[in-house]
Amino acid sequence: MRSRSLQNSDIPNERYHDDLATVSQIAEFLQVPNSWIYARTRRRGNDRIPHFKLGKYLRFSRCEVLEWVQFQRGNSLAPR
Repeated sequence: MRSRSLQNSDIPNERYHDDLATVSQIAEFLQVPNSWIYARTRRRGNDRIPHFKLGKYLRFSRCEVLEWVQFQRGNSLAPR
């Protein structure tokens, strides 16, 4: 099987690239330690921070993380 060359449509646009973040970047943004981010990637259900893997590296969509934070804020304000 031959590998195919990248086409212009295969390369993410600037907006998509700017949306990707590393563990350290998300930790800095949320003002928490890296270990807190790693712990949230191992949780199940709604407590799990949205992420995906690029090989062995974790990556985050800033937009999805912001939505997740808003959801978490809504849950913390809900009556118990």
